[in-house]
Formats: sequence, C-alpha cells, structure tokens
Amino acid sequence: QVRLVESGGGLVQAGDSLRLSCATSGRTLINYSLAWFRQAPGKEREFVASMAWFGGITDYSDSVKGRFTISRDTAGRTFYLQMNSLKPEDTAVYYCAASFKAPKIRTMAAVGNWGQGTQVTVSS
Repeated sequence: QVRLVESGGGLVQAGDSLRLSCATSGRTLINYSLAWFRQAPGKEREFVASMAWFGGITDYSDSVKGRFTISRDTAGRTFYLQMNSLKPEDTAVYYCAASFKAPKIRTMAAVGNWGQGTQVTVSS
C-alpha cells in the first residue's frame, strides 16, 4: 500500500504556471502507473494525465494536451504535474493517483490509490 500526498496548489492568474507534486512514503512508485485527475465544483472527477509504469508512456486529456506535463523522479518517490498557460477553466481540486502495474490509467475505476487533493484556482 502507498500513501500519496499532494502539494503545490494555490491561486494563480490566467497564463501563469504551477507545478503540483505527489509524494509517497513507504513503498516506492517504481512499479506503479501514475495519474492526475481533477474535480471542478459541481462536476464529476475527470482524467487529466497519466504515465504508464512500463515504458513511461504518457497520456493527456484533450483539454490539457500541450499545456500540462506529467513526470516522475528517478527515485520513484515523487511525481509531478507541470501546468503551463493556465486557464480559469483549469480551476479544480487536483488529485494524484497510482495503480500497481496497471497497463494505463484513464478512468477512476483503474485507480488503486488516491491522494487527498490540492486546490488550484486560476483567476481571469
């Protein structure tokens, strides 16, 4: 079992950048597929980005492709979501997620472990 803790959220202006981090204690994330989801007020939680455990293949939702980048450190303890050119519609609680040896993560059903969430607010 892994425990995931997000950090890096905050209030920024449209066009700014922000980097979210998700750290784990205990087991490393070397054999875990990783992902970020977000949930805006009154909306369902949605997929944002993922990185497969085997091969490091990345995947992004159409709404963030070209602006957001998911990455991980070599130690397998932390992964990140670099968010550039932020828009007001990116405002949401962002959740990091992981799943042991999952082929990929694109749905909530594929997630085995969740972080507690961090608020990102983008003002216009």
